Amino acid sequence: MIQTLEAVIDEHGTVRLLEGIRLSSARRALVTILEDEPSTNRAETALLSEVALAEDWNRPEEDAAWAHLQQAQ
Repeated sequence: MIQTLEAVIDEHGTVRLLEGIRLSSARRALVTILEDEPSTNRAETALLSEVALAEDWNRPEEDAAWAHLQQAQ
């Protein structure tokens, strides 16, 4: 499975992932250098993606897929 992770690369070329990851073995990776400074506001990224993700989350198929986790109380 291909995953995209946000990272910061310092002036010495050291790559620091902004979130943890666990891998079963060593993997190859591609690094894309972006022009702008690293964002310190992760909440902004979540808010910007909320609308796009809601399109998938708010479908009847999603409700059906997760219905087994909702127990009657």
